[in-house]
Amino acid sequence: MTPKILFYILIAILIINFIVDKILDYLNSKHFNDAIPTKLADVYEKEEYEKSQAYKKTNAKFSNITGLFSLTITLLFFFLDGFQFVDKIARSYSSNSIVITLVFFGIIIIGSDIINTPFSYYKTFVIEEKFGFNKTTKKTFFLDKIKGLLMTAIIGGGILALIVWFYEFAGKQFWIYAWILVAVFSIFMNMFYSKLIVPLFNKQRPLEEGELKSAIEAYAQKVGFKLNNIFVIDGSKRSTKANAYFSGFGVQKRITLYDTLINDLETEEIVAVLAHEVGHYKRKHIIFNLFSSILLTGLTLWLLSLFVSLPIFSEALNVPVPSFHIGLIVFGILYSPISEITGLFMNIMSRKFEYQADNYAKETFSATPLITSLKKLSKNSLSNLTPHPAYVFMHYSHPTLLQRVLNLKN
Repeated sequence: MTPKILFYILIAILIINFIVDKILDYLNSKHFNDAIPTKLADVYEKEEYEKSQAYKKTNAKFSNITGLFSLTITLLFFFLDGFQFVDKIARSYSSNSIVITLVFFGIIIIGSDIINTPFSYYKTFVIEEKFGFNKTTKKTFFLDKIKGLLMTAIIGGGILALIVWFYEFAGKQFWIYAWILVAVFSIFMNMFYSKLIVPLFNKQRPLEEGELKSAIEAYAQKVGFKLNNIFVIDGSKRSTKANAYFSGFGVQKRITLYDTLINDLETEEIVAVLAHEVGHYKRKHIIFNLFSSILLTGLTLWLLSLFVSLPIFSEALNVPVPSFHIGLIVFGILYSPISEITGLFMNIMSRKFEYQADNYAKETFSATPLITSLKKLSKNSLSNLTPHPAYVFMHYSHPTLLQRVLNLKN
């Protein structure tokens, strides 16, 4: 294979991924005007359903514009030797491979963020604002951007620097050390993310004494689930959309409720949502997802070790000096079809786990309040009640609302 052929293979992968995504988007959009399924007839009133349809169409149009723009910029970057240009800048700062790699990716990440920020701003302050979701101030929006970039620089940069260092001294065996590093970091973040990262963006407070806390504690005691950490997060600071999540394990496990969830749902419905989250813990889904992610990371790093040092990777992007960072870029694109397959597998497992968690909530608490809570949350987020099956198969980590309701009623 010549460098030129490899270059056009990379271009083909980028274009094919885009086309497949747009075909799925198109199929999904053809269902935007479908009638509401009978089992979900009570989710929307006529005007509310029309609003949800308008929201879906607006987002679809926006996605098409941003997707095409992103692909165009990416292709221009490839054909105009953008990687060679950035590589030259990075090498002008230092001859140290770690510094070169960090500067190289730093330029790409910052440049990408600058290009994407206007679209993100429009999405937040025009689309989300128009449909009544946005609660973010401009100050919070830009502070989030700055904090995100700083976290990427400190955490992402630190991990990347160590991986390059491993590559320098261990050669092709670097993947073993990198895998251990990523595995330890993943476990650490799973346990302490809510304590260390979330407070940088949101305020958390323990759930206050009262009817809700008593109901949650009564349920936890009933199912033998020791829970000392129930927190409320100020999700309303950014959006009216509601959520709840489970994090950590062992003594570090905690349940976090968005304040919007508490405002939108009745006590019994919130307990049903939490019963679903407890189901994930009891059925070992969190452990499965964590270790599956670690295993997939190991596979990816092993494959990377086989190809990252090939000179043809740098030659394909017209970069004169073979380097780890260019090899990483090329490998990332070549690996994307495999990533799609592993992503499909994880989505299939995730949907299966959602059914299991729903069933656990039905068996240990009640199906009815979980159904009503799911319907309320769908209504309040103007979610799509009639997605195309192919779109669901490729992109959904959860079953559709109709599938979940039918399962819970069985």
